[in-house]
Amino acid sequence: MYLLSTVVASLAVFFLLKWIKKRRYCTDVKRLDGKTVLITGGSSGIGKETAIALAMRGARVVIACRDADRAEKAVREIKSRSRSLAVVCMELDLANLRSVRNFCMSFLQREKRLDILINNAAMPAILDWTDDGFSMCLGVNHLGHFLLTNLLLGRLKECAPSRVVTLTCSSYKYQKLDFQDLNYNLLPFFTYCRSKLANVYFSHELGRLTQGKGVTSYAVHPGFVQSEWTCHYSFLFRAVMRVLMWMFSVSCEAGAQTVVYCAVSDEAAIHGGGYFVDCRAATLRPFARDAGVAKKLWEASERLVKLA
Repeated sequence: MYLLSTVVASLAVFFLLKWIKKRRYCTDVKRLDGKTVLITGGSSGIGKETAIALAMRGARVVIACRDADRAEKAVREIKSRSRSLAVVCMELDLANLRSVRNFCMSFLQREKRLDILINNAAMPAILDWTDDGFSMCLGVNHLGHFLLTNLLLGRLKECAPSRVVTLTCSSYKYQKLDFQDLNYNLLPFFTYCRSKLANVYFSHELGRLTQGKGVTSYAVHPGFVQSEWTCHYSFLFRAVMRVLMWMFSVSCEAGAQTVVYCAVSDEAAIHGGGYFVDCRAATLRPFARDAGVAKKLWEASERLVKLA
């Protein structure tokens, strides 16, 4: 009887975990021949899997990464797995706004097109500072991508119809922005949540500002993914998270599906400025849909990165 109970319980847990990790896959087969895609943080995780998927569809893929050696290694893997030679890397440090500006200058000189921009790179919940004095989460996850997108927006409009896909996280719901302290950097998880909420507002306001101009914007929550974000933490934390990720998280390939969906699907195009989870439009918390806050954040971000 004990053995039977153990077997039944084990099977129940197995199927429960399988159900929790079940994800839709992007079934749109649209080709991207002649299109250029830029992916930040494309050397690992979701970014690399997205690069492979889009290169397989015929796109020219540029991955922008901080570590040149890792980027070159990733390019070789992406080329091998996608069977495409149209994959290149460029150096970009989102924690340094001068690096962002230099990258955009080089990109615009080298690349004649930009059809899809995927703001994928992110810092996890850590307490650190960028070279410009911003909290690492706000600086990399929001401000770096904000400046990057604005500096490349002209090229995106020239290549319309074009798309901007920004990765966020469902943890946005646990915090609200404090405009008196946008650079909040006390509790790591709260700092991360605020940066992910900023991603949501950014994507929404970008969609509003580019409406009718041929550029559509999407915010994507990829799910709890088996990526390399734990490398920033202690050995004990990594060991615990490895067990939890094995139990509850999905593969990077599965996590990339909604990103690919928003990059190629005509169905997604009707939800410009929207929020997507598991290859379909999802509903945000009411406070995250506040257009006034989104506009206010946009204006504050312009001042912080010296675009205003």
